[in-house]
Amino acid sequence: MKQILSTGLVIGAVSGLCLLSLNNPIEAEAQTAPVAPAPAAAASASPPASYRIVGVGDIMMGSDWPLPILDPRVTPDGNASDVIGPELAALIKDADIAFGNYEGTIHASDRGAKACQNPRICFTFRSPVFHAVYLAKAGFDLLSNANNHARDFGEEGRRATYTHLTQAGMGVSSADQDGLRLAQKVLPDGTRVSLLAFGHNPGLMPVTNLDRVSALVRDASAKTDILIVSCHIGAEGRGYQRVTRANEQFLGENRGNPFAFARTAVDAGADLVLCHGPHVARAVDVYKGRFIAFSLGNFWTYGRFNLSGPNALAPLVDLRVDKSGALQSARIVSARQTRPGGPTMDPTQEAARTMAQLTAQDMPETGVQILPTGDVSWPGKP
Repeated sequence: MKQILSTGLVIGAVSGLCLLSLNNPIEAEAQTAPVAPAPAAAASASPPASYRIVGVGDIMMGSDWPLPILDPRVTPDGNASDVIGPELAALIKDADIAFGNYEGTIHASDRGAKACQNPRICFTFRSPVFHAVYLAKAGFDLLSNANNHARDFGEEGRRATYTHLTQAGMGVSSADQDGLRLAQKVLPDGTRVSLLAFGHNPGLMPVTNLDRVSALVRDASAKTDILIVSCHIGAEGRGYQRVTRANEQFLGENRGNPFAFARTAVDAGADLVLCHGPHVARAVDVYKGRFIAFSLGNFWTYGRFNLSGPNALAPLVDLRVDKSGALQSARIVSARQTRPGGPTMDPTQEAARTMAQLTAQDMPETGVQILPTGDVSWPGKP
């Protein structure tokens, strides 16, 4: 079981929390994170440090707005292993850091609810407050809330979501506001793992402004050991599984260029780039020894999500990195969802096979391959 000695959550001006005001917003946030003293130098014969990071895509375990569509298996006193199975639950629980994208809001207020004109393409998500504690108990450490459902109940709902998730013990990267950008966890040996999350909606750190992406990532990278960059990016659905290396348009919005975003982030200092948003799995890449997932699809979504065909695939990436963030090993773990939702292990390995095919099609010059076992191979692999 994982053990995190201290959490460096980026604290905003919300109930019971404080906000620093410095000239550099990333610097201000980083200073909210207590940094454990560096451990004594290990003996020369000791193996280099290795850290296991597990990443998943979208999470929204049921909404109670406007009518409740909630998974009855997810209860305040319940265990994730009873819903998703012990093997999948252990992958998350035993990681040094487990990451996911929280696609919605967590609170009990009905103020500021988004009005949807077309219920076929517009949804408003609000989940019970106990879902925050449930996710922390399941083993999640760092969450993105930088997505198109974070403001389903306006700014008040976004702040409340941030408060409930962080009070449960998880680090959250959310809006482009002082105190909400950078999240950090400190591992038992003092290694700092941070998350910076970008999206395509107003109020988020923008995936479309690559100059700003570079500046924010550089600032964050200077204040951590391992930096995860997350992006809610790209068009949605089964027709958008390919990485086109161009700006993607969807519902009249510029959803960004995932390839350019990921390469920009790594060039600026990101160690892992874990993206989501299309609701389907996409290719992976290894660039400058750093891992990129262009979309991890839906992971744990319930009720109102399309879970047919490729939308049903719920891959996890199981990664090992050294203390500098350099990739040591990577594996695609195949899970899937069936209606109404909730992931389980998939012995057919369909997610890994799909991502292998997409990687061969979209990243042919990189030499990155996903083997039948789900293990990822790349030129120069240690």
